[in-house]
This record gives sequence, structure tokens and C-alpha cells, in this order.
Amino acid sequence: MTTIGLVGAGHMGSGLGWALREGGHDVVTSLAGRSARTAQLARQARLRIADRPADVLAEADVVLVVTPPGAAVEAATEIAALAAGVGARPLVADLNATSPTTAGQVAQVLAAAGLDFVDGSISGPPPTVRPGARIFLSGPRAAEVAALRWTHATPVPVGDRIGAASAVKMSTASVYKGLMGLLTQALRAASAHGVLEPVVADLGDRFGSPYEVAMAATKAHRYVAEMREIAASQAAAGLTPLLFEAFAAVWADVAEQPLAAGRPETVARDITVRQVTDGL
Repeated sequence: MTTIGLVGAGHMGSGLGWALREGGHDVVTSLAGRSARTAQLARQARLRIADRPADVLAEADVVLVVTPPGAAVEAATEIAALAAGVGARPLVADLNATSPTTAGQVAQVLAAAGLDFVDGSISGPPPTVRPGARIFLSGPRAAEVAALRWTHATPVPVGDRIGAASAVKMSTASVYKGLMGLLTQALRAASAHGVLEPVVADLGDRFGSPYEVAMAATKAHRYVAEMREIAASQAAAGLTPLLFEAFAAVWADVAEQPLAAGRPETVARDITVRQVTDGL
């Protein structure tokens, strides 16, 4: 049995861990230094809990990293140090929402410690919320991660080049989260101008529901770094980074509002647009 180590067992990480455990893998993580919420999510997913992060690396054949985008290089540095300390050499797949440049930096950090790297990204919600997430993978050993028993999620190899999987995420997330940021700003402006009802009626359900806006608000603090990664990715493509630097500012502002203090798993499905704008 392939043992999967999980670095980051939050909302997405625990969902992926559950999907792999359902496929028959032994999935292990550590809760050292993690929040009570993360501990609850990991236990709900019935992940095996190790005492220390070093124990996870010592036991794992493959390590999946699911942290906030801004912590990707820091997480790789810690993994490299811990793996060296216990003499472990797992295959490390970073599934964070980062630019190809950041993915390259992560690969370099891990390579210096003798660890092979798979570039990865995730499109879709955690499998525990809705099955069907796509796991994009690239790099010389991407096929090995794709071959894991991904129940409730679909691996999508996109080539041998490190950075390709990250480039997919940067492009798709620019649409998904850019449009959600646009809708969020439109609703806030409409509410401030006293025209929320006609604006909602005109938009209909073409751009998202109040529930989706509220869900995005609870994750706004994570989106800030992701928008900056998208800006860097677009700059590397010869495009202006200004659009997504602005979206980073949008999500930073949303992250300071009362609605953002909630948790994705506790957002009411029947939340109204007025409740959303009041919370923003």
C-alpha cells in the first residue's frame, strides 16, 4: 500500500486525504501547530494522525503539500530540512496555487535536499464538498502521482515540464476568482448605491449565487497571495500584472469584513444576497 503524507490538512487538504483514503491508501498527517479547526477536519476525514511532521515524512512514499499559496516555498524548505533529518526521500507533489516561477523555486529547494518534485494544482472544491475536482500534474514523475487511487477526484497529467500544472491553475483561477471578485465588487457597489435589487435581477444567476460569493469571502485571505501569484504569472507571459494586483487588493479588503470571519464549511446554503452584502 502506498502511504500518502499530507502537509496541510485544512479544508482542501483533508478533502483530498479523504478521497485517497477512500481509494485504499494509508493517509497520514500531523496536527502539530495546527488549529482546532484543522484537527476537526482531519479527524472527520479519518486521516491517520502522526505526532510530528518528521514522522509523516519518514513514513510517506508520496507527500502532498496543500498550504496557502504564500507559504509554498516556506513549506518546501521545512520539508527539505525534516526529510534530511530522518533520512527520508518521499516524492513531493506541491498542489498549491502558485505561479510557474514559484513552482520552480519549490523544485530547487527540494532538489537541493535530494527530493524529487511533482508540480501540481487543484481545480474545483474539496471532494468532501462536491466530487469531481481535477488534479493537474506535471514533471518527470507526474505519472506516479496520477496513478494514485484518486476516488472522487480526477488526475490530469499535463506534461513533463515543471510549472505546466501551475500555469493551468494560474489561468483557470484568473477566470474563476477574477469573475467572483468582479461580482463581489459589483454587489457591494450596488448595495452602497441603494440599487441592489435591480442589479441582482439584471444579472440573474449568470455569474454566481449569494452562497458562492459568501464562500469566496471566507477564503479571501488565501486569495490575496493567489492573486499576486497570478499577477506574476501573467507578467512572466509578457502581460500586465496590474489587473490581478488590483484583485489582490479587492480580496485583501474583503478579508477584513465580517463575512470573511466565517468558515467555508459553515456557510448557509440559503444565505441571501442582502445578508452577503451586509456582511461585506
